[in-house]
Amino acid sequence: MHRPPTGQQNYGPQFENQQNHQMQQPYFQYSQCTGKKKGLCIGINYTGQKGELKGCINDARNIQRFLCENYGYRKEDIVMLTDDAQNSRQIPTRENIIQAMQWLVRGAQPNDSLFFHYSGHGGSTKDLDGDEADGYDEVIYPVDYDNAGHLVDDIMHDLMVKPLPAGCRLTAIFDSCHSGSALDLPYIYSTEGKVKEPNLAAEAGQGVLSAVSSYARGDMSGVFKSAVGLFKTASGNTQKAQEVARQTKTSPADVISWSGCKDSQTSADAYEAGQATGAMSYAFMTALGRSKEQTYQELLVEIRTILKEKYSQKPQLSSSHPMDTSIMFIC
Repeated sequence: MHRPPTGQQNYGPQFENQQNHQMQQPYFQYSQCTGKKKGLCIGINYTGQKGELKGCINDARNIQRFLCENYGYRKEDIVMLTDDAQNSRQIPTRENIIQAMQWLVRGAQPNDSLFFHYSGHGGSTKDLDGDEADGYDEVIYPVDYDNAGHLVDDIMHDLMVKPLPAGCRLTAIFDSCHSGSALDLPYIYSTEGKVKEPNLAAEAGQGVLSAVSSYARGDMSGVFKSAVGLFKTASGNTQKAQEVARQTKTSPADVISWSGCKDSQTSADAYEAGQATGAMSYAFMTALGRSKEQTYQELLVEIRTILKEKYSQKPQLSSSHPMDTSIMFIC
């Protein structure tokens, strides 16, 4: 096991820059996570609304405490948005979430470490720009989604990934339904540490099966439309979508996302260690609580192992660049 290498990491074929006619090659840079640390934790229980959840606010507070106790974050450098907040600016409305995302990445520098955590409802909507292999964008639901609408993964990518310089880390956790590619990162990894290629037929079947999970969080549409999962297999050209995603969503920054499940699955609103909690948030903290020194591959396997005992959801690891999953996870 080793820490991330320093300096520019080149990958892929060389190409000619049309402006200066010089040969270039795609690159990224790992963060050493030695710079400033900032966090944004969002927990939405939707109290009093249809589809109310129990553990999301607990998740946000638990992650905040976990980061401060284990990774050197300071409480005053972590913005909290929860629907029980007294301050109106800390209520997780669509507008407040957008402003907090902008704050998180503002002034980002190489070797900084930024952390984003979302626990709440997730869903999907028709993809309009051709970068989704299954034909659907992933979304999250602010507390005021009834009036203000949801937040699409393309927008979250534009807000939190595009502004980051090479060598800046953003670690994101989405503990929500249909969150596999919720940050639109084009490289998704298997437990063998290899880049996964989409298998849409299998995904569709998983989508139907996951609907019957007794722990499943409610879909925002109220009723899980099993036909949607099957329809995904017929929509969009898989190879073309993957190509579009890698051309438009790859970044020289060091962005990692851990999601609670595949795009076709739901994430459990669970009860663990004596309190309501999101299953993914609980598994992430439990895995790293057992050992801080784990590779990305080991951590993915450990998180899945913890969840496998009770839940059908399969957490996903994705990144903004091709990565070596045998290096040590740091944040």
